[in-house]
Amino acid sequence: MSHNPLNQSSRRILLKHTLAVSALSITGLAGLLVPTISLAASLSKAERDAMTPDQVIEHFRQGNARFRENRPAKHDYLAQKRSSAAGQYPAAVILSCIDSRAPAEILLDAGIGETFNARVAGNISNRDILGSMEFACAVAGAKLVLVMGHTSCGAVRGAIDNAELGNLTGLLDEIKPAIEKTKYSGERKGSNYDFVDAVARQNVEMTILNIRKNSSVLKSLEDEKKIKIVGSMYHLVGGKVDFFEV
Repeated sequence: MSHNPLNQSSRRILLKHTLAVSALSITGLAGLLVPTISLAASLSKAERDAMTPDQVIEHFRQGNARFRENRPAKHDYLAQKRSSAAGQYPAAVILSCIDSRAPAEILLDAGIGETFNARVAGNISNRDILGSMEFACAVAGAKLVLVMGHTSCGAVRGAIDNAELGNLTGLLDEIKPAIEKTKYSGERKGSNYDFVDAVARQNVEMTILNIRKNSSVLKSLEDEKKIKIVGSMYHLVGGKVDFFEV
């Protein structure tokens, strides 16, 4: 791993900014910060280990704010590539949808070596994804499991409309329990995107519950407060990522 002092200093600038925002947000002053952020190195083990799960979430909140305001961190991807070549210390593992409009790393303004990423239509969990998450947290030390759904999700709409196509049919079946669980008084059809979005949110919540149910490894880490398993919804209109706990 690179030990370039400038790279490490640049990374520390970002981490100090994140911790400062965590404190300022309590007093309502976070919105006054308009920093110029430099990010010229990947996370080191010491930096990642010093972060709490809540600080990782705040870090992503601020990254999403930068994304929405079109003022991303000054990522030096080549430097991040070099500094992470000998080892990786991501702060989170993100389970999101394959939708081309919802790339989690860009939406959260994350760099190389900062997040593990799993993508599948409808952001559902299965044995392979659970195993990957267990590696991310129990072996590699990630502090956060983030399930990210999004508005106008085609997979959710397909599940609502009982779409059938090869292996996709079975995948959409995994989303259907969320349809039944969704409390909604309006038209319960895929053409009603308010209902689609309500189901997408419910699907995120059920994915989190399934992760806890089907992975004793992740459940134990969460019970020990070593990690958090949280949900989020990305809004295609406006670009905001809302975070929530289940």
